[in-house]
Amino acid sequence: MLTAEENDRLTRVGPGTPMGNLLRRYWHPISTVAELGEEPVLAVRVLGEDLALYRNDRGEIGLIASRCAHRGASLAYGIPELNGIRCPYHGWLYDRSGACIEQPSETALLPLRLSAYPVQEMGGLIFAYLGPSPAPELPRWDLMVRDDLERDIGISRLPCNWLQIMENSLDPVHLEYLHSNYMNHVMKRLGKPPVATSRHHVKLGFDVFEHGIVKRRLLEGQPEDVDDWQIGHPILFPNMLAVGNTGRPTVQIRVPVDDTHTLHYWYNTNPRSADAEPQASIPTWKFPYKHDDGRIIVETVFNQDMMAWVTQGEISDRTDEHLVTADKGVMLYRKMLLEQIEKVERGENPFGVIRDPSLNTPMIEIRREVKAHYSGDFIGGNDQNEVRYVRGETVGAGSTSKV
Repeated sequence: MLTAEENDRLTRVGPGTPMGNLLRRYWHPISTVAELGEEPVLAVRVLGEDLALYRNDRGEIGLIASRCAHRGASLAYGIPELNGIRCPYHGWLYDRSGACIEQPSETALLPLRLSAYPVQEMGGLIFAYLGPSPAPELPRWDLMVRDDLERDIGISRLPCNWLQIMENSLDPVHLEYLHSNYMNHVMKRLGKPPVATSRHHVKLGFDVFEHGIVKRRLLEGQPEDVDDWQIGHPILFPNMLAVGNTGRPTVQIRVPVDDTHTLHYWYNTNPRSADAEPQASIPTWKFPYKHDDGRIIVETVFNQDMMAWVTQGEISDRTDEHLVTADKGVMLYRKMLLEQIEKVERGENPFGVIRDPSLNTPMIEIRREVKAHYSGDFIGGNDQNEVRYVRGETVGAGSTSKV
């Protein structure tokens, strides 16, 4: 178990906190290109900061503190113009660097500047860097820059701390119960036959590599040459999970909004046929964690994980937990986080930050498993357990991700 102080050190993400300072050394997706296309100014909250994301009339994206320096009105309701964004209250104009360049009705321009952060588009996502200059390279993850894939992006907004979501990815054994025994229990209550085969984990492996941790599992009855054990699937430090998924690789990204909320992206891909035109845009869809009546959704693998994350509370109280040998991946991940916090406090670059452009081009290829237990016999050989929620309608899912 952790002390209250240790738990705070790992979970609090606001400006000036140890974890907040660490996470600000990395790029984080804060919106999708599609969302900013529908609305040219968006209110964004990330790492405890309230910001306005906008596209100006030149087509450039800006990210700026949302509170106007004049009277505090929100720039999230501002007017994007050629040179920046104008406050809706009294018309003060800010450029992308945060400098106030116009103050209508004033004869002298007060030298004011709001916090502003660099942003980049990649793979249908808009990434922001909130740390000290100079910004590191935005990692060119393979799934986001390959030209042979079709993509879609699911979005979940969850009322819990980011760490309990990430720790789930370092916990292979919940597959035996949450997604097997519990899944069959849910199906039984729905009057449906069992869909999952529960297998005991006989081996667990966690290997640190240059971009994070590879999680490996060997289940009873499996030969040791299976992808789950020989290859596994990687956790990309600090807050991403990458999965091979039988030719349809996926990434899950957990973005801390603040201490008690997380923006979760489900980045799904499928091979594009050789004669197909590239996607003109990458569609997005909403993936809720609860029904309209407030009950948590538990009928899908993804939602079962969300249930486990959310029901731990806004911030899981790790002072009364009891870790066991199967939790060695969770322990390794916490150790890495604490080590990287200390590196930042010493003024060093933390794990995985890329400063050399040559290490980032043409892309960062991630080795993933291809055939995995959960993508075949675990879900009955198809995707019927996964659902996608689009505009309030339930439709069949096009991809399955490890959760």
